Amino acid sequence: MLEILADRTYRHLFAAQVVALLGTGLATVALGLLAYDLAGDGAGMVLGTVFTIKMVAYVCIAPIAGAFADRVPRRALLVALDAIRAMAALCLPFVTEIWQVYALIFVLQSASAAFTPTFQATIPDVLPEEARYTRALSLSRLAYDLENIASPTLAALLLALLSYDALFLGTVAGFVASAALVVSVLLPSPQPSAPRGIYDRTTRGIRIYLATPRLRGLLSLNLAAAAAGAMVLVNTVVLVRGGLGLGESAVAWTMLAFGAGSMLSALALPRLLDRVPDRPVMLTGAAGMVASLLALALIVALAGLSWPALLGAWLAVGMGYSAVLTPSGRLLRRSARPEDRPALFAAQFALSHACWLVAYPLSGLLMTHAGAGAALVTLAGLAALGVAAARHLWPPHDPREVEHTHPELPLDHPHLDGERRHSHTFVIDDDHPRWAQGY
Repeated sequence: MLEILADRTYRHLFAAQVVALLGTGLATVALGLLAYDLAGDGAGMVLGTVFTIKMVAYVCIAPIAGAFADRVPRRALLVALDAIRAMAALCLPFVTEIWQVYALIFVLQSASAAFTPTFQATIPDVLPEEARYTRALSLSRLAYDLENIASPTLAALLLALLSYDALFLGTVAGFVASAALVVSVLLPSPQPSAPRGIYDRTTRGIRIYLATPRLRGLLSLNLAAAAAGAMVLVNTVVLVRGGLGLGESAVAWTMLAFGAGSMLSALALPRLLDRVPDRPVMLTGAAGMVASLLALALIVALAGLSWPALLGAWLAVGMGYSAVLTPSGRLLRRSARPEDRPALFAAQFALSHACWLVAYPLSGLLMTHAGAGAALVTLAGLAALGVAAARHLWPPHDPREVEHTHPELPLDHPHLDGERRHSHTFVIDDDHPRWAQGY
C-alpha cells in the first residue's frame, strides 16, 4: 500500500490531508473546553448545536461548491479554502459569546464542505489506475482512523503544558501546513464542463448520483454506516462511564477498538478488492455491522453489558464500517466523466452527511429515553434497512459495458456499419437515460 507514496504529488496531498486532520482533531477537543467555559453545564447543548451546524453546512454547501469547482484552478481553490479555515480557527480563542462560536464554526465547516470533495475528486486524476487509487483510498481511511487516536493524545500532551487556546493555534498550523503542501505540487486541471445554468450545475451531481443504480446502493449503505457509526460515536461514553462505571481511559480504549477494527479492514481491502467486486465486500461489511449491534443487544438483554463484549462489538463494527466507506471512491470514480467528478464527489459528501444528520440525534434520543438495548436494536434495524435497500437498488451484475442499440442513427453513422439497427457494446456513462430507468 505504501508504494503509492513514491508518487510525489500524491505524497504531498496525503501529507496535507494528515496535517489538516490533526488540526481538526485538536479543534474538536478545544471546542469542548471552550463550550464549557462559555456555557457551563449547558456545554452539551452548545456542542450539539455545533455538530448540527457542521452537518447543515456539509449538506447545503457541498453541492453548490461542487457545481463551480471546475471553474477555478484546483490548487488555488484548495489553498484559498485552507486559508479561510485557518482564519476562522485563529478567531476562536478570542470569542466571548456563544453565537460567535456558531458563526465561526459555520464559516470553517462551509470551507471544509467545499475543500473535502474537491480534494477527493483530485486524487483519481493524480492516480488514474484503479489498483493504485484503491490503495490511496485505504491509506486515506487509515489516516482518519489514526487521527482519532493521535489527536486526543497530542491534545493531552499540549494541555499538560499550555491552555486549551493553544490547541486552536495547532489547528491553524495544520491548515497552513496543508496549504503549503498543496502549493508545493502541480495538480491536474479540472476538465471544463459544458455551459449550464445555475440550477443545472448545482443539482447535476445529485441528479447523476440518484440516477445511477450503484450509487443509489451506495447511499443506502451510507445510511447503514451512519446508523452503526452514530451508535459508536454518540453513545460510547454513556455506555462506558454510565453503564459500566469505568473511567475516562476506558472510553479511549473502547474507541480505540472501533478504530482498530477500521484499520484492520482498511489494510486488508486493497488485496481483497483486487479479487472480489465492490458490491459483495460492501454488503458483507454492512451486514457485519448489523449483526454486531444485534449481538451486543442480545448480550445486554440476557447477561447485562460487559466491557469485553462492548470491545468485541465495536471492533467488528469498525471492520464493517471501513469495508463500506473505503471502496466508495471507486464507485464514484467509475460513475462519472472527469469533468463531473467534483459535482459527484460533492453529492456523495452532502448526501452521506444527510444520513448522519438523521442518525446523530436519533442515536442520542434513543439512548437517553429508551436505554442501550432499544438504541442498539433500533439503529441495527435502520442499518438493516439500508442493507436491504442497497441489495435491491444495486444490481448484482453491474457491468461497465452495456449492450444496446441506436435505431435513430443515420445509415452512414460509424456505429451502424450500413445497417439501420446494429447491436454493439461500449462503455456508457452512468447518467445515461437507460441508467435512470434502472437499466
